[in-house]
Amino acid sequence: MAIDQDMKDSMYGALENVIDPELGIDIINLGLVYDVDLNEEGLATVTMTLTSMGCPLAPVIVDQVKTALGELPEVKETEVNIVWTPAWSKDMMSRYAKMALGVR
Repeated sequence: MAIDQDMKDSMYGALENVIDPELGIDIINLGLVYDVDLNEEGLATVTMTLTSMGCPLAPVIVDQVKTALGELPEVKETEVNIVWTPAWSKDMMSRYAKMALGVR
């Protein structure tokens, strides 16, 4: 069963509280989250990437994602899939993130 748009919006909203420690911008505005899903058992799946492959803060970000989604009553457990395709680029950032980081 596909999750409804409201639930997706709630999940994205929760993930806006996850700040990339290096850049100081949340992972949604950075364009790092590619997809979220929630199954009937309450397992949330987040498909996301990181700004760099050797990101030493990956475990920190994954923990923050799990904590943020854990605050939603529908979410019982969270699985984070880190993917490298498509590769992240500055073009994926929101206008807000680009302005905050001075990217043209």
